[in-house]
Parts: sequence; C-alpha cells; structure tokens
Amino acid sequence: MSHPVTRRLLLPLLAATLAACGATEATRYSRKAAQESLGKLESPGLAMGEFRLTKVVDGDTIRVDGLDSSLRLLALDTEETFKNEKDRRAFEQGWEKYLELKRGGSKRPVKAATPMGEAAYAFAKEFFEGVDVVRLELDNPREIRDRYDRYLAYVFAQKDGQWVNFAVESIRAGMSPYFSKYGYSRRFHEELVEAEREARAAQRGIWDPKTMHYPDYDLRKPWWTARAEFIAEFDRKARGRTDHISLTDYDALARLERLEGSEATVIGTVAELRLGDRGPSKVLLSGRMRGGFPIVFFDKDVLASTGLARWKSEYVTVRGVVTSYVNKRTKRAQLQIVVERPSQVAVSKIPGLENPADVLDDDLDEEADDDAAQAARSN
Repeated sequence: MSHPVTRRLLLPLLAATLAACGATEATRYSRKAAQESLGKLESPGLAMGEFRLTKVVDGDTIRVDGLDSSLRLLALDTEETFKNEKDRRAFEQGWEKYLELKRGGSKRPVKAATPMGEAAYAFAKEFFEGVDVVRLELDNPREIRDRYDRYLAYVFAQKDGQWVNFAVESIRAGMSPYFSKYGYSRRFHEELVEAEREARAAQRGIWDPKTMHYPDYDLRKPWWTARAEFIAEFDRKARGRTDHISLTDYDALARLERLEGSEATVIGTVAELRLGDRGPSKVLLSGRMRGGFPIVFFDKDVLASTGLARWKSEYVTVRGVVTSYVNKRTKRAQLQIVVERPSQVAVSKIPGLENPADVLDDDLDEEADDDAAQAARSN
C-alpha cells in the first residue's frame, strides 16, 4: 500500500499522464498499426509458446505460468514504480530535490522510481486487462536467456483476433524509450523506431515536458545506441561464420569446444577482473557459461593497454586461439583465450570518451547495480 501523501501526489498526475499519452485511448491509436505490423510471427524457432498470464508486476515485467525462470521483456525499459517508503518520503520533498538525491555523485544516468513509472504500470495493467493467455516470442533463436537466467522475450496479447506486440504499443504510448542497451531488435527494429518517433512527435509520456520523468534520455539514448551499434557490427561480421560467438548464445560453450585449437572471436560484457600476483591475470566475460569466460593475460602491460580493467559491464570483443587448461581447484577443463597483443581486443564506445582508461569504475558500477536490481524484481 502506498503512502497516503504520495498517493495524493501521484494519482492526479497519473490521470493526466495517461490521458496525455493516449493510454485511455489505446484502442484508437494503436490497433491499426499493430495489426499491420504483426504478419511475421510464424518464423521457425522463434515461438516460445502461449502461457497463462499470472501477474503484471510493473511497466515492463510480467509473470506467466509454465516457465522455470522469470522474463525480461525485450526493447523496453520503463521507469521504476515506488516500491519502498524511503523513496515515497524522498519524493514528497519535491521532484527536483528527489532527482538530485537519487542521482547522487554518479556521472551516469541512474534508475529511480517516478510518477511515469507508475503510469507505465497502469498502462500495462490496462493493456493486459482481460487477457488470460499471452504469446511469448524470441528475438533470436540462439538468445534464449540473459546473464541472470531470465528468458528474453517479446510478449503479445490478442486484440480483436490479432496478436499485438506489447513492446511496440508501450513505446508508441510513450511509456518507454526503444531500449537498445543490449542490442537492436532483430525482428521489430523499424517498428520500434517508428513507435518512438511517433511518441516523441506527439509528446506522449516520457516525451511530455510536463510529466515527471527521467530528465536525461538524451544521455541514455546515445550510450545505448553506441552499444547497439557495437553488437550490430559484430553480428554483421559473424554472418555465415562459425568462428564468431556471442557468449549469451545458449550453444556458445558447445561451439567454442568445437573451435578448440583454432581462432575465434567472442563478444560479451566485462564481468570481473582477477589480477594474478604470481601468475596470469584474467578478465571474465559474462555470458551463459557459469563463472564467465576467461580472457587470460600473462603480460600485465598488455592488459593495462587494452583498457579492459576499467571497462566493467561494457561490451568488448576478443579474438584469439581457443585453448583449455585444467582448473587446479575444480579439476575440470576450462576453455579460455590468451591475449598476447592489445590488438586482439576491441571495446565498445562510450559517447564523449575516446580512451577506456578515462572511464571511472564507479560510473560503470551503476549499470551492474541496475541490472541486478532488475533481475531481483523479476524473480
């Protein structure tokens, strides 16, 4: 139950926000476009199936029966809902003061509960009102789960006999930007771009200067786009090749095993640095493999020159020969790539920064904290 004072502040704003965004008129502005855009749902290997909807958690999180893990809805990143008394109390002190408190000393945009987060939750509840069964679709047959073991999916609900993409309609209503931090949509990119363009032009939701929402989307979007472009470039190079492997693919380990003794290029995010006092240093790239995939450096100067030690949570690619060693503690064989030259490593760009060494560790920690929080609320 929300705090009474906060409810008095939020409820009128929610009503105004939803009206401005067209959420109370969703059937008028969205169905025709949705029905025209969803003619490609039957692609082989992309359907997860139909599931009973059990709960709308917030603006970009739902729960369904029949899956052994939670969901991360693709292309969406709605603002947070008010989940604790501390945030409610802070919000009561005033919007600008609240934003300043939540941002703290971070140079990177942060997540925070906002009235627009509540509006996105209300929109999602209305969208799924009366919907018993939803359809879940993958974006890529190889990318089934993320690093937190959440299923990666688009969710569709039947409206007037058509399966309607919730992500497209939420973005069209201004409830979320087109979220590309983990890559562009392979299936619905153009529709999502157009939905965001329409919402911006109409000043719906988060694009309405009169609503209380994150004020820094102009910082968030270039960062997400730079990451998405880095992934898209890897995908272009990987097309038709067996030696380019995304570590989030469900079959990444099996494909790397087949390449043992040969060169491969892998893409992942920097998860952890383990400096070796007497032996090699390791950078673990996150992916579906438990513990991360080790990138090994026998020369600490080479490691320093790559910038990987300060590129935490950002995307990188590494090319080298796939080898294996036996872990002395677990007695198990472990695949790895040894880096001997800085040129084997490429890092994604961060707008405004040219050198990975210019990035502050605490800035990049924000992304890891945000992702962990999102995974926790999905469970």
